[in-house]
Amino acid sequence: MRMLAERVDDQAILRLIKKWLKAGVLDTDGKVLRPEGGTPQGGIISPILANVYLHYALDLWFERVFQRNCRGGAFLHRYADDFVCGLGREEEAQRFYGELEERLRKFGLELAAEKTRVIPFSRYRRGETSFDFLGFEFRWGTDRKGQARLKRRTSRKKFRSSVKRVAEWCKKNRHRRVGEQFKLLNAKLRGYYNYYGVHGNYISLEQFFYQVRRLHLKWLNRRSQRQSYNWAGYQVLSQSFALARPLIIGRPKSGLTESR
Repeated sequence: MRMLAERVDDQAILRLIKKWLKAGVLDTDGKVLRPEGGTPQGGIISPILANVYLHYALDLWFERVFQRNCRGGAFLHRYADDFVCGLGREEEAQRFYGELEERLRKFGLELAAEKTRVIPFSRYRRGETSFDFLGFEFRWGTDRKGQARLKRRTSRKKFRSSVKRVAEWCKKNRHRRVGEQFKLLNAKLRGYYNYYGVHGNYISLEQFFYQVRRLHLKWLNRRSQRQSYNWAGYQVLSQSFALARPLIIGRPKSGLTESR
């Protein structure tokens, strides 16, 4: 509440948010859970409040305290409660890791140990390490000209999760009319491309597109005891209903060669 009061003067709004923080959450078994601290899990205002909290707990501390005492380069990128920090020296990275735990502890927070690590990540050590951030795997590679290039692709974990959800959707919606299924699938594919359709990730999009068609064909053929389509027939069908093909949404900056 002190953090919010730094920017919000309207006392009515602050009182409303305070009530929101104390509001209970209705569980699936009908019980009301009362949060003892922090924002209520699943509350619609929770992401915004968490963002404000980490702005003061992490962002400002890194910018005004830690970064100014670094001997090498340093940056921090955060989205909600996920963040990655880059430091030019290994000893600075180890120091940051230690001080970060202490800093977060002051605000009642702790690092997710299974998701947190210190790794070397350099164009001079390409192929040695990679990390996942916001659904993408980042790694150093080489472009067509032999130059070092930071590459992104859909993380394997997110890819498998997306394929699993498509399989469940195709199974549950196989009773719908074929045209309606393709219309809904197109909406899902466009949403997927809008997020993962970044420069350098075309191969992952193609792999996902193939899995979607394979699963859709599988469950179309399970609507009755007789097989409705073979692969060639399904290809014609998907073209007829204009199934959305992989698309790179973001364009590379001028002067860069596109990497598939």
